[in-house]
Amino acid sequence: MKAVVQRVLSANLKVDGELISEIGKGLVVFLGIGQGDDEKALEKLGQKIAKLRIFEDEQGKMNLSIKDISGEILLVSQFTLYADCKHGNRPSFITAEKPEKANKLYQDMKTLLEKEDISVKMGVFGADMKIDALNDGPVTIILNSDELK
Repeated sequence: MKAVVQRVLSANLKVDGELISEIGKGLVVFLGIGQGDDEKALEKLGQKIAKLRIFEDEQGKMNLSIKDISGEILLVSQFTLYADCKHGNRPSFITAEKPEKANKLYQDMKTLLEKEDISVKMGVFGADMKIDALNDGPVTIILNSDELK
């Protein structure tokens, strides 16, 4: 399971011109589910996202988590994080999980983060989404559940 985590001052997500979700200060989390990902990978990644200290404290040091600042998360499913570009110029997505299982794990990530008392807004699984985000920093972190302890 992979995530690209961006610190933002605000973000919104639209589908077909309709506003679906918006957040204030917090994180946009692009979540990719790979074949074989399970609840264990979800738990590791979700806990890391909830505890990641990438917001500035009073001294300007990245020392606060999303929970510490009472921030929000915009959680967006993104199978393209599993793009394989080793051969040719057209990405292959064969290592991305099948939609039914990926959507379940995507929904489960929302539940896990909400259990951590984090406000979570979502995109629309499988939709063509347009996202406007005001990046803060910018701060962008790439996480892979296979690499987390």
